[in-house]
Amino acid sequence: MPTPRDPAAAIIDTILRREGWPRYTDRASDRGGPTKGGITLDTLTSWRKRPVTATDVAALDEAEVRAIYRARYIEEPGFAGITDGALRALVIDSGVNHGPARASTWLQDAVNDLAGRPVLKVDGAVGPKTLAAVNAGDAAALWRSVFAQRMRFYGQLITGDARKRGRVEDDALNAAGWLNRLAEFMEA
Repeated sequence: MPTPRDPAAAIIDTILRREGWPRYTDRASDRGGPTKGGITLDTLTSWRKRPVTATDVAALDEAEVRAIYRARYIEEPGFAGITDGALRALVIDSGVNHGPARASTWLQDAVNDLAGRPVLKVDGAVGPKTLAAVNAGDAAALWRSVFAQRMRFYGQLITGDARKRGRVEDDALNAAGWLNRLAEFMEA
């Protein structure tokens, strides 16, 4: 009898597809700078605990990228403990795209919004209390709330970047990818 597929591996497969694995990019309009499979220069530097170069990013192999995603974006932020698969996938992808602390904050805000009162301290850290509240809550409603917060954040990025740089065409290039990424969650 086949063993069930590791849910984290399936989420990482999807993230790698969304990130265009094994494509390497280094566009001025990409705030992450040199990136391969969604792993940026800063992320790789932090992971390896030493300075790295764009060449190191370009040379990344899939095994290391998968290890980074599993450790930094699933296990360490506590997202593996979210029992609802759709919510877990959205929160992990949000952490990959915007940082685990921001994704955690959106999740905690969603719990508080649905409760109509502060139930959780919004500190960007998913611990046992956050997981208990999330897993006891309405997963579909939490998913919609996190999704909506993420969509608003994309709008803020696009507007803020356009104003800051005065280069709307760069933001339009990024916006299409960001919104395509979100659309996949609505279609799922």
